[in-house]
Amino acid sequence: MVSYTGTWMQNVGAGWLMTQLSDSPLMVSLVQAASAVPVFVAVLPAGALADMVDRRRLLLFTQSWMIVAAAALGLLTLLHATSPWMLLAFTFLLGIGAVMNDPAWQAITPDVVSPAQHSSAVALNSAGFNVARAAGPALGGLVVAAAGAGWSFLLNAASFSGVMYFLYNWKSHRHEPRQHAASEMQFAKDFFTFAAHLR
Repeated sequence: MVSYTGTWMQNVGAGWLMTQLSDSPLMVSLVQAASAVPVFVAVLPAGALADMVDRRRLLLFTQSWMIVAAAALGLLTLLHATSPWMLLAFTFLLGIGAVMNDPAWQAITPDVVSPAQHSSAVALNSAGFNVARAAGPALGGLVVAAAGAGWSFLLNAASFSGVMYFLYNWKSHRHEPRQHAASEMQFAKDFFTFAAHLR
């Protein structure tokens, strides 16, 4: 929930910062586009990758990716070195990290809790996301108003620390790839073929 809250704070800070860097409505709207485009670009490869590699290592990589991106953007912003296109690039990088992270994160639930607790764990994760979605923008607004957008980015970077701590200490079972990479590509092809014929 803390990590989700940091992400929503980041979104508020990015939107606000763009209004300070550019008076173009297009540039302001591109902030949301930069965070949404990665879903369309990377969601299928992310799902396939979560089945083909060790999920713990993948999650450590994606979490580290997002920490570095958020911290770098925060420091650049505090140094007044952020440009509109730089902000969009970092927002896109954070979006890629989140999209690559999510399928593996969802897939480890059965490894973390017992089968009897699975439905409760899924419900708890959803509740945490929705609490963060309600609280994150409000907290982000307070941070931006009190200290500036750069601090909302740095707090987002810090918010990943709890997840990193869990992943470093979690003794996961050795993950065996479910399918060969070629099968995953065939699965994606079959999915699009099926979706194209839905009416």
